Amino acid sequence: METAFACNIKAMDDVQRQGYGILTKELMQIRQEVRELNDGYAIRFEPKMQTISDIAEFIGCERLCCPFFDLEMIAERENGSLWLNLRGREGVKEFIRHEFGF
Repeated sequence: METAFACNIKAMDDVQRQGYGILTKELMQIRQEVRELNDGYAIRFEPKMQTISDIAEFIGCERLCCPFFDLEMIAERENGSLWLNLRGREGVKEFIRHEFGF
């Protein structure tokens, strides 16, 4: 069953939402590249341990408030690039573009 295409801001308490906002801002500041996908965006990061942890936390938060996203973290072999893919059904790509300023 698909959830409504709307954010659930009540899925996180005030402290969680504040931490999520800071985390999201920090991740967007350190992104190295954004690629457009058919159904969303791929964001490339430097493959640092802290960034891997931060992306995992970001995914956990997004799953709470925006369950309509498909979220993937890809760590390429040989210490290659680290990618966060944000994807979803029709309309999600436009939402991502607006929400994250792509």
